[in-house]
Amino acid sequence: MSFRFDLLKTDGAARLGRLHTAHGPVETPVFMAVGTQASVKGLTPEQLEAAGVQMVLGNTYHLALRPGSELIAEQGGLHRFMGWPRPILTDSGGYQVFSLAANLKIDDRAAVFRSHIDGALLELSPESAVRIQEELGADIAMCLDECPAHGATADKLREAVRRTIHWAERCRAAHHRPDQALFAIVQGGTDVDLRRRCAHALAALDFPGYALGGFSVGETPHQMLAALEPSAACLPEHKPRYLMGVGRPEDILLAVARGIDMFDCVLPTRNGRNAMAFTAQGPLKLRNACHKRDSAPLESDCACPTCRQFSRAYLHHLFLADEMLGPTLLSLHNVAFYSRLLSAIRQAIAAGTFADFCAVSLARMGGEI
Repeated sequence: MSFRFDLLKTDGAARLGRLHTAHGPVETPVFMAVGTQASVKGLTPEQLEAAGVQMVLGNTYHLALRPGSELIAEQGGLHRFMGWPRPILTDSGGYQVFSLAANLKIDDRAAVFRSHIDGALLELSPESAVRIQEELGADIAMCLDECPAHGATADKLREAVRRTIHWAERCRAAHHRPDQALFAIVQGGTDVDLRRRCAHALAALDFPGYALGGFSVGETPHQMLAALEPSAACLPEHKPRYLMGVGRPEDILLAVARGIDMFDCVLPTRNGRNAMAFTAQGPLKLRNACHKRDSAPLESDCACPTCRQFSRAYLHHLFLADEMLGPTLLSLHNVAFYSRLLSAIRQAIAAGTFADFCAVSLARMGGEI
């Protein structure tokens, strides 16, 4: 089926919507679990579905290097390869090229770099980024963009925006897979005028959806929010809006209040592997001694297997004993927490009470325990 986005209701700038994809619908706002290398670390597809995950994200750069998009295509595509039956989004690899690759050389033709794995010389162009994602078979693919570092000069920001628009035009011309939607990425750092210029140029190309990239790269939360609101307002109203790589619970709440529909971040599983659990009252550090004899679950109202079966004391023990079950159980809880948070956000928007819900949720999320 062809991709479609339905905007169902607004509550202020907050939006309730539904993505229709070849692998089923997705209710928005949505948080996508990050499965960089065709795996959400430590969790099975069955666990993800039970935790309420609607959609996962894969990474073009990493999958192109290992095992290769051709091999994944031979195996029936990314959904079959990783055993995930629901929608998948793949990013273009642009951020990883600029953050991980060595000896990067970039011009309008392509980015040429050395692999962070074995040092092999590689090239990523708009056309090859699209080809790889078509071979992977994701429901949503992303245009190749240039993601400038935080603190880049005004000249570098302008050049990155110009190249991002140019590359988006080439990605659009190269994309031919009818069951896959191609989203464009707005760049511009924290420069609101550049963000607007980039958004207007990309909107004129009429992509099925739009992302805001280049955030959460070192700027303060205040700087991000100041640029986010006017940037989102420039995007087409009836197209999905995706804020890339931003995922603290409080940032999600504030971004939804500014009209964002889609999110992804490694925090749920990364923090889970490092003994931190997300809760509605703020994060818990399970290595802390205060949990040693605590028989309570992480959250009394959470229905995830971790909270149903295990105490904080047991989780504390697992991390001190360096048992691999600890990271799995905390990752599972964190993914379930994010699913519950986004479900509650959707319910609040539907009821027209999102502003109150947001204010109460932010007030509860205090300091770390």
